[in-house]
Amino acid sequence: MVARTSSNSGTAPPSRRNGRAWGSLVAGLLSVATLPVAVALAQLLDEVELLDAAAAIPLAAAFGIAALVLARGARRQIERTIGRVGGRAPARFGRVLGVLGLCLAVSASIAVASYYALSQWAD
Repeated sequence: MVARTSSNSGTAPPSRRNGRAWGSLVAGLLSVATLPVAVALAQLLDEVELLDAAAAIPLAAAFGIAALVLARGARRQIERTIGRVGGRAPARFGRVLGVLGLCLAVSASIAVASYYALSQWAD
């Protein structure tokens, strides 16, 4: 056991990186960015219509689920190493972004389904 002194106050940064935490953050960012990028591409490209951007909905949901799974694994790794690994903040942000990405995917699914139902009803 090491005695704490002024030079060893226990506030040193963790020596290892938590790859799952950073992976969660990247997957969460991709989850949130997927649908806006698809809509922007549909507006820029003449051969792609707005409804074609709906193909990005499952991709956004998959990135969101991956962010949640990675964040959970990162939190378990942090608990298992008693905080020595670090990555608590990226895991938290990855989890928040993953949930936000899933919410965007669900709302986009509802919007596309409603549009399809209304267009079928109008004919």
